[in-house]
Amino acid sequence: MTRKLITFNIALIFCFIIPYTCLAAENSTNLGPLLPLWSILPFAGILLSIALIPLVFPHFWHYHFPKVSFFWSLVFVIPFVYFFKETALREIAHIIIIDYIPFILLLWSLFVVSGGIHIKGTLKGTPAINSIILLIGTILASFIGTTGASMLLIRPILRSNSWRAYKVHTIVFFIFLVSNIGGSLTPLGDPPLFLGFLHGVPFFWTMNILPEMMFASIFLLLVYFILDSHYYKKEILTAVPDSEQEPIKIDGVHNFIFLFGIVGAVLFSGNIKLGQINFFGINQTIENLIKDALLILMGSASLITTRKEIHKNNDFIWAPILEVAYLFAGIFITIIPALAILRAGENGALHWLIKSVDSPAQYLWTVGMLSSFLDNAPTYLTFFNSMLGKFYTGIPEASAVALLIVEKIHHLAAISVGAVFMGANTYIGNAPNFMVKSIAEEAGVNMPSFFGYMVKYSIPILLVLFIIMTFVFF
Repeated sequence: MTRKLITFNIALIFCFIIPYTCLAAENSTNLGPLLPLWSILPFAGILLSIALIPLVFPHFWHYHFPKVSFFWSLVFVIPFVYFFKETALREIAHIIIIDYIPFILLLWSLFVVSGGIHIKGTLKGTPAINSIILLIGTILASFIGTTGASMLLIRPILRSNSWRAYKVHTIVFFIFLVSNIGGSLTPLGDPPLFLGFLHGVPFFWTMNILPEMMFASIFLLLVYFILDSHYYKKEILTAVPDSEQEPIKIDGVHNFIFLFGIVGAVLFSGNIKLGQINFFGINQTIENLIKDALLILMGSASLITTRKEIHKNNDFIWAPILEVAYLFAGIFITIIPALAILRAGENGALHWLIKSVDSPAQYLWTVGMLSSFLDNAPTYLTFFNSMLGKFYTGIPEASAVALLIVEKIHHLAAISVGAVFMGANTYIGNAPNFMVKSIAEEAGVNMPSFFGYMVKYSIPILLVLFIIMTFVFF
């Protein structure tokens, strides 16, 4: 298998060499306008690998998924660096230093800190209890982030449903609500909204999409309660847990200090400007370096101060965060052409798409569909800037944003809802989705495949919801 993989790798690299030769003649520091759509093929390849290999070769995937990620990275990187040289190296260094490392550090710190908080006691996984946990997580997500809320509550909901035979749908709705839609009310909830805040959108402007958030949340909670009640009646009686009641108690309470420290570090990095430092030709802000140092400090302090039995009771292992780190390393590397094309706007290969988007409904679905498979933060920012250029040409950004938030409320709401809500359409649509899936699988839950998640859940439930919301709100 390894020899065939190497041969296939070499063949694909050569397939990319000839087309890249044509582009190399126009070697430019701005690659977005140069790159054609076929340059995203390695990115498509890693997505299809995540979707198909676990189904076709599950044993191979379990032991070799880091090699698959590395394989697709090589397919892209070798010809990219060979022909574009310093420009390519700068693009790769930029996405690693500016995007991937902070991304993994945030996930790692939240994973570690939440792993030190153990909620014990009788939490019988009834439809009512599960719905309450989902509701709490949905509310929390806007204030400690979708990742923070997901990492805090995924283990308690797994434990409360450990006795049940039917629990996959509970984790899926957890991804829908806690890992995505819940993070829509403040810039702390999800990275796209935080980017909007950094570009002048007021902190509490996102409360304008409270009606959309409530509509989607109530709809999904009702659907979940009906579905879970149906499955609850089918549970085998012998699987019902012991009726002895144990009071609710939280071990590792001190980790909430570290959790709020992480939230504070993120807020600090977005509100304080301390200048820049150059790393390998890449400018990184001092406040972001301080934030990353604080994330490491919070995670390390949690590991040092949390008793081993708490981690044991939480079934805390490193496999989920390692899986995310390996796979998203490949995703971040191969996504470079897709993001460059998006940043090029009307000068890039997707110019026809960006030019055609005009109404709020079109913004909703364009941003939403792209955010289902690409990083929703740059997608949001691309169309945010596109709106400023389209509606307020020649006006300084600060003045344009001030007009946008008053005159084009539905347009801004559309890209906000599309970026945050539709990240739930796939496992890779938002950072915590894949993490929740991985933790659930380590706990023995047989989660659906990449396509299975879409076919069984997101398409029949979420897309129907979003179609209804389009007619109601946009």
